[in-house]
Amino acid sequence: MTGTKTNINKKSYRKPKRTFEKSGSVNPEASYYVSLENVVNTDNQDIKTMVDRGRYFSIFAPRQSGKTTYLKHFCKELHQDPTYAAVILSFQKYKKLNRGRFYAQVQKKLYSQLVERLTAVACQKLDKIKSYLNHHRLTDHISFGELFEELNRIIEFKKIVIFIDEFDGIPRDELEDFLNTIRDLYLEYKEIKPKALYSVGLVGIRNITKLIVGGVSPFNIADQVDLPPFSLKNVRDLYSQYTEETNQPFSEEAVKKVYEETEGQPWLVNRLATILTVNIKPGTVEPIDEKDVEKAIQLLLREKNDHFDNLYEKAKLYKETFIEIVFDNVEYYPDNEDQGWLEQYGLIKDRNGKAVVANSIYRARYVKTFFKEAQAYEEIPIRKYTLPGDRLDMERILLDFDQYISQIGVRAFYKEDKPYEKTGQFLLTAWLYQFVRGGKGELRYEVSSGLGRMDILLTYKGKKYIIETKMNRGNLTRTLNDGLTQVSEKYLASEAAHEGYLVIFDTRTPVGEECEPQNHETGGKKVTAFIIAVGKTDD
Repeated sequence: MTGTKTNINKKSYRKPKRTFEKSGSVNPEASYYVSLENVVNTDNQDIKTMVDRGRYFSIFAPRQSGKTTYLKHFCKELHQDPTYAAVILSFQKYKKLNRGRFYAQVQKKLYSQLVERLTAVACQKLDKIKSYLNHHRLTDHISFGELFEELNRIIEFKKIVIFIDEFDGIPRDELEDFLNTIRDLYLEYKEIKPKALYSVGLVGIRNITKLIVGGVSPFNIADQVDLPPFSLKNVRDLYSQYTEETNQPFSEEAVKKVYEETEGQPWLVNRLATILTVNIKPGTVEPIDEKDVEKAIQLLLREKNDHFDNLYEKAKLYKETFIEIVFDNVEYYPDNEDQGWLEQYGLIKDRNGKAVVANSIYRARYVKTFFKEAQAYEEIPIRKYTLPGDRLDMERILLDFDQYISQIGVRAFYKEDKPYEKTGQFLLTAWLYQFVRGGKGELRYEVSSGLGRMDILLTYKGKKYIIETKMNRGNLTRTLNDGLTQVSEKYLASEAAHEGYLVIFDTRTPVGEECEPQNHETGGKKVTAFIIAVGKTDD
């Protein structure tokens, strides 16, 4: 009887009615949807408050982070008040248009949405507005400004709100005039409450208030809003919608694991959910647990998709900076150009003053990709480089690295015929990465220690390996002595370690010359130096 009762009470799997969205904006009828939380400006005002107060603002969010979905649903909420007419424009495909074509596209999208909304709210001046729009053509920034000056005279008790998505797609030649026109409209009507163009939001630009064109900042009248990623609650609520439809639950540990690995990046959250429910545990009420999430992440990391491809193309543009950030302890500088672009693309973020990769999935995907490109990432048997007591044979590791440099040549070490210091550190870090992947250890870059920063700290099975790198452009003896002093007196002492390594990339010695380890002992500290030749040859 007990077994019969259990079978009666057991829920069966139901086919889902919706999907987890991975491209474009979310339609709640077709895809699972949650509202973002805590979308506020630096004064902790939400978007609705800013719109109600007639503010102009910029909203930043990387691609595929849910901003278009957020805007569409916010406009629907805004339209519950008949005084508002919200318009969404997108400049995504406009970058290469000439002036005439650009303003013609703006006119087409803007006019149709205005008429549609003003018709829906039974605007009393609709016929007059239609007549004006039929005769007024947008041809440049002047006619754009004239449009709203006239609408401000015609429309009473209606508030037009314009959101411009992908604003960075505006044709470069139109940027200054367009922004200045919006700024002028704001300043001219700032103190006038009954105005047609009531609020403007530019979407997709980070730090637009710092944008300088023509020697001035044309949009410093704007608030800045960062669109946040999903919160843990968002992820839980999103997945619970699937559970309600199918009876297949996600364990709390699984939800937390997804959140921790993605840090709430919406595309990743949705994509992992699809892999979990379609590839890992399809068509069952068996709970999805933390181990399932780990399997899904491995599948995702091997997947080829547009999301990863687009980010990879962006990461390549600032590869050296990105690799630096991967290995921690890089200060976040809001005015650093490379960091600014990586942040705008959603690859990095500020965490307590440090620049960090946006989530561990991006970190794993692109570190492996860049190291593969450097041909320094190999599937090698670790036992080849281990000594008794779970110690790494660092001498053999670094000698084989020297052979690797001889094989690939030194072109990568030079930029416009000048030695490029970061290359050696990057390639050595890539070489060492194979000893820590898969959780076997930890590799950190530019680590604060005592009186300075260690270039590389490799930890393998609880044992630390301190490695300093130098680029020699002149006096090798001086470079060697400086490096030895730095390792022994600064790093080994502060880390209570007795052995360290110094790798000098010597531009004065032609590539291919044999590297002989040099052992130096001072004050009970042992430093093994490797002089790796990266000098250009005649051919």
